[in-house]
Amino acid sequence: MKFSIERGALLRAVGQAQSVVERRNTIPILANVLIEAEGNEISFRATDLDIEVVDRAPGHVERAGATTVSAVTLHEIVRKLPDGALVTLSDDMVNGRLSVEAGRSHFSLATLPKEDFPVMASSEYATNFTAPAPVLRRLFDKSKFAISTEETRYYLNGVYLHIAEGEGGRVLRAVATDGHRLARIDAPIPDAAETMAGVIVPRKTVGELRKLLDDDDMSIAVSVSETKIRFATPAITLTSKVIDGTFPDYTRVIPQNNTRRLEVDAAEFARAVDRVATVSSERSRAVKLALDEDRLVLSVNSPDSGAAEEELAVAYGDERLEIGFNAKYLLEIASQVDRENAVFLFNSSGDPTLMREGNDTSAVYVVMPMRV
Repeated sequence: MKFSIERGALLRAVGQAQSVVERRNTIPILANVLIEAEGNEISFRATDLDIEVVDRAPGHVERAGATTVSAVTLHEIVRKLPDGALVTLSDDMVNGRLSVEAGRSHFSLATLPKEDFPVMASSEYATNFTAPAPVLRRLFDKSKFAISTEETRYYLNGVYLHIAEGEGGRVLRAVATDGHRLARIDAPIPDAAETMAGVIVPRKTVGELRKLLDDDDMSIAVSVSETKIRFATPAITLTSKVIDGTFPDYTRVIPQNNTRRLEVDAAEFARAVDRVATVSSERSRAVKLALDEDRLVLSVNSPDSGAAEEELAVAYGDERLEIGFNAKYLLEIASQVDRENAVFLFNSSGDPTLMREGNDTSAVYVVMPMRV
């Protein structure tokens, strides 16, 4: 195998591959990227047995072939090469080495046989549809902060992507929760997605997927089966196992009768929470919200480090209320608001609070209060 490729294209392809491979693994081949050169295209395949990514890049292939080499090492080398460099890769089958050359730089890397590389079994996908990158980006970006990191409740370690009944009809919905906060984001149903079975997309996959969704003009081909989900662009294909579990009935925890309405400038609110939380003890990170007629007082009282208080002018016309929240949860939810104003709907100091962006119900967040 021998081919030449532009450094920028190689860096993009290897960058995606090296982020999928597991740094600490007991199977040496899983640290490698499978490089296949044929025609005028080079593909780079990496897997951790749960996710597989294939990145294709154009190049000048002199000799077709395939080999595997450490993904992290190759990425580090390419990253340090000068911009615009032409990189030539050729493998020495006899000595089991891959030669990487660019200008006056020359590297010789150990390889492993391509036959040992595990290729994820292809799945029969029951549902295939296409969605614009910005739609998918919004669904996952706005929900991923609420994914649970608690391994015992493994079925919460991802985003539940499914078809649901929204206020104006059926929608494509993403939900994530860790039991303390919940995010529910809706988007119009793409053509041919009506019959999609609900799947839980793992946290690591959501992170890797983000790299495919940066181009606003891109359409993403999505394929879903009971065990796998695949996202594809002309250059990259990301295939992932889905979490084998049942996502809980999240509709039960979304409050329907919260009537006390607070409207506040989202950015101003987030900055104020951040400022007063500076003195809170790291363990509790509790911030108290005291609401009165068009007035919100945020306060923190930490016996160890001190106290802080800040007042905001808000739109609030209901009876007085005092309620406490984890500062981190408030900040994460407030940072999701794209519009100017955030609307909080309260019931009592012990009940879950609902938050949305203005009157837009396509993005709804729930946060549990804390005792303060």
